[in-house]
Amino acid sequence: MNLEYARKRMVESQIVARGINDSRLIDALLKVPRHIFVEEAMAMQAYSDSPLPIGEKQTISQPYMVALMTELLHLNGSEKVLEIGTGSGYQTAILAQLAARVYTIERIRALALKARRSLDSLGFLNINIRTEDGSCGWQDEAPFDAIVVTAGAPDVPACLIDQLEKGGRLVIPIGNQSEQTLVRFTKGADGSVTREVFVNCRFVKLIGQFGWNADNS
Repeated sequence: MNLEYARKRMVESQIVARGINDSRLIDALLKVPRHIFVEEAMAMQAYSDSPLPIGEKQTISQPYMVALMTELLHLNGSEKVLEIGTGSGYQTAILAQLAARVYTIERIRALALKARRSLDSLGFLNINIRTEDGSCGWQDEAPFDAIVVTAGAPDVPACLIDQLEKGGRLVIPIGNQSEQTLVRFTKGADGSVTREVFVNCRFVKLIGQFGWNADNS
């Protein structure tokens, strides 16, 4: 099967058919070659309706979950976005097309380097990658208009709320180590925070000071 056709079918059957209707997001999903963010032998599987392993006990998220989390950020193109958990770099590539600047943190250096190569091959110039504890955020570059966490946390790290701009949105999976719920926090003009709960989901653990310990199982 042609990879471009597979990508188009993925967007039509897995994204649009499930209610994602942001035209800018749909265009981004159609443009980004998801298969370059997985091992070559798994190229065709990249467009399947499931997460896939990318090494280091990490995964590339299901296409629909990438789309849903991105749509919940309500990006218009002017934002400064923080991503916690670069992973393969696929979510990063989608964000880079929809925001002015993307700052992304990956705790595993090998994955960060691989993601950087993939993103560079696509010509993205608006992405900064750092290898650190993502649960602490990126204080030096705060505040952010939007923050997305691509790993499950026991609760929302307070520092991420602090690093959110007034009017900003934070999307994060919260729950135990085997199942979470996708939650969006929105910071009001007065600094107050509202919480909205969406779908059940399952992500790898957010490891770090304000997440899970690396040795927890």
